Amino acid sequence: MSEAQLPSIKVAQARELFFGQGRDPAPWIAPHISRSWQRCRPVGHQATDPEPMALALLRERREQAMRLLNCAQPELDALAEHAVGNGCVVILSDASGLILEEVGSADFLPKAERIALQPGVEWSEHNRGTNAIGTALAEREALMVLGAEHYLAQNGTLGCAAAPIFTGRGELAGALDISGETVRVNTHALGLVRMAAQQVEHRMMLAEANGHVLRFHARPALIGTAREGLMVIEGGRIVAANRVALELFGRSWDGLLELDAEAFLGANWPRMEHRRSLLTLPGGRQIATVMERSHAAGGSRTPTRRAVAEPETDDVQPLLHKAVRVLNEGVSVLVNGETGSGKEVFSRRLHAASRRSAGPFVAVDCASLPETLIESELFGYEEGAFTGAKRKGMGGRIREAHGGVLFLDEIAEIPLALQTRLLRVLEERVVTPLGGGQGVAVDFDLVCATHGHLPALVEAGRFRADLMYRVAGFTVALPPLSRRNDRHALIARLFLEAGGAAKHLQLGNDALEVLAAYRWPGNVRELRSTLRAIVALADTGDSVTASALPAHLLGAQPTVLPDDPLECAPAHAEPLQAITRHAIDEALKACEHDVAKAARRLGVHRSTIYRHLARQRGKPAGH
Repeated sequence: MSEAQLPSIKVAQARELFFGQGRDPAPWIAPHISRSWQRCRPVGHQATDPEPMALALLRERREQAMRLLNCAQPELDALAEHAVGNGCVVILSDASGLILEEVGSADFLPKAERIALQPGVEWSEHNRGTNAIGTALAEREALMVLGAEHYLAQNGTLGCAAAPIFTGRGELAGALDISGETVRVNTHALGLVRMAAQQVEHRMMLAEANGHVLRFHARPALIGTAREGLMVIEGGRIVAANRVALELFGRSWDGLLELDAEAFLGANWPRMEHRRSLLTLPGGRQIATVMERSHAAGGSRTPTRRAVAEPETDDVQPLLHKAVRVLNEGVSVLVNGETGSGKEVFSRRLHAASRRSAGPFVAVDCASLPETLIESELFGYEEGAFTGAKRKGMGGRIREAHGGVLFLDEIAEIPLALQTRLLRVLEERVVTPLGGGQGVAVDFDLVCATHGHLPALVEAGRFRADLMYRVAGFTVALPPLSRRNDRHALIARLFLEAGGAAKHLQLGNDALEVLAAYRWPGNVRELRSTLRAIVALADTGDSVTASALPAHLLGAQPTVLPDDPLECAPAHAEPLQAITRHAIDEALKACEHDVAKAARRLGVHRSTIYRHLARQRGKPAGH
């Protein structure tokens, strides 16, 4: 008998003791599994798997958990790469165990659905017996549940690792989980979800803080990272703290919250504002500390009046609502709008709100693929279909979209010769790879996007009329940024997302009015680039006023920017490019020329930094 077989044999013996003889299984299995089985025994779980809740109700629950969803999205994206590579899925639940989001391996998603592991199903212990999500929430700790450790026998092929997510007051907010076949889940997966949950808690606490935020750690280099201690102080009392803070002070939430800040931290804590220094605590212990005011705190740095006083409007929401209803009926949606107006962002929101939200979102940029590759990219190919083909062939993007949404960006750029083949796939829902082979049935919803006018392309003979009617079942016309009524609220939100929230910046009313008045020929894409540059040049805690904005926003006529804000134009023709280059240079200096760190600091992809460095090397001496 191998060592690898011992755990499963012990669990099998424990199940016989517990379920067959009614005896205590504790000596044979992990303590958290034993406690969970004991909790589950009185419930009398049904063997049948539940159906997901109605989509409208699930949307309501997602809206209620919107802050959790927003703060967890970066971690879901980061963990998705691990999940896809290991044949697993990543799951976010709320505090009740209701699955809100699920991303990951297209191969495992159908298996997950067969056991009701999908959005709209509650995986609490009460509903689904012992399982990583429900048991992590019940035990309030990160843990694994593997194979037969699940209370319900139908979940015995499942391996799960989950970590609870807490608010700054010790309340459960939700859980992050990695699930797959039992052999795919291990302590590495547990470590990943544990670290990801810590990142989410850090992000949520900063977003919810209303008062003074004290950042601290015994090691100064960790201040500003997710491993720092956080404490929120309102009215002189400690009202919130993260788990790192509890560990650093050796306290529980019950033993820390509502304490008098001066009695606990000493009289000098208010002097730490916006400067990193050692704080001497009562008793003589010293910690590296910096104190900041949160967005909702009092004082001269107040949030923009408009963003606080008025409810946030959203010009896109009514369009999204109609598009969801249409897409859910199987009708293709065409998103039309100027370059940079947010067509892909809209399409991703559409997928997230649709009946296919649990399935993949497969995006194909038809404009960026060479004509010689687009056919194999879309339809896949068999082994040996052409020179350079992968040894085992490739399924193709259309097959990857099975069960989800296929997004064809810049659909007008598909070569005329391939339009007939695409139309056949859309009509028959069967895709045949290059090189022959058997056709494969596919089931997906279709969203396309273009900045062009398809009827004009049909008239010019560049686009098939029958394909246009197939992809444009319902057309959404996204307005350019200059014509959006929600510009003020959108700019305020994107400013925070561009790093303003992380650096505790405030956007002054005068700056907001200047930004809203500008005509933004590059639309939302240009706005995001500009805001990133503004944030990069601001110091932590600054109030950004109109005087801090790029000169071209204050009256000069703007120049249309290419997709890459650093691309192709001379610096004197576009002041924003000079600001962007300066921001990158400063970030590189601050990060000791570590490209990855500089990219994270600026919120851009590393390729942007590399292009900048390549251009710098290509300049003549003296430039």
